[in-house]
Amino acid sequence: ERVTRKLTEHVKVAGGIGLDHGARRVVALIGPTGVGKTTTIAKLAANFKVCQKRSVALITIDTYRIAAVQQLQTIADIIQVPLVTVLTVGDLQAALERLRHYEVVLIDTAGRSQRDELKMFDLDAFLKAASPDETHLVVSASAGLGNAMEVIERFRPLGASRMIVTKVDEAEALGRIASVSSLGGLPLSYVTTGQDIPNDIELAAAERIAALAW
Repeated sequence: ERVTRKLTEHVKVAGGIGLDHGARRVVALIGPTGVGKTTTIAKLAANFKVCQKRSVALITIDTYRIAAVQQLQTIADIIQVPLVTVLTVGDLQAALERLRHYEVVLIDTAGRSQRDELKMFDLDAFLKAASPDETHLVVSASAGLGNAMEVIERFRPLGASRMIVTKVDEAEALGRIASVSSLGGLPLSYVTTGQDIPNDIELAAAERIAALAW
């Protein structure tokens, strides 16, 4: 118990997406391939629309994976929110202008290898055009500590200010989540614990993250 309490002090949390009544919040999710960005976007959208009764819109830049667009379109149809697919920076700016009256605009980005400088440059151009209020870096709990630290190092310059840890239900060594939070310098906003939409997502809590180490 004493070790857990001490570990809790090193786990940084940031709370959830901050919303103000009457003000739009643009939030982008970025990260490497296969970490569950699209599913996480769907969970957030469903929670904001269904549970919090907020006006929500979705934008996807992930045109590389047809399945990702189809998944988001299915969720958008079910919860009755608009989904805009953009191909260029100009398309993105136009979409944000059209969606200016929504309270929450969630941007799904294509997965990028942190080692592919050309694609990272392309993603950076989109993010600069969007100028999101919050940019959350999505990292899988299954990733090794070295890989997770590399991802943080490469994606942080793109404006990542918070971190979402996904696939907690699939990871074996959960203690590394606390390590990534402490060493990576990005506070945690959410953790996801399964594929169920919208239920398997929760606000990151330092005490819970510390307890996962055991």
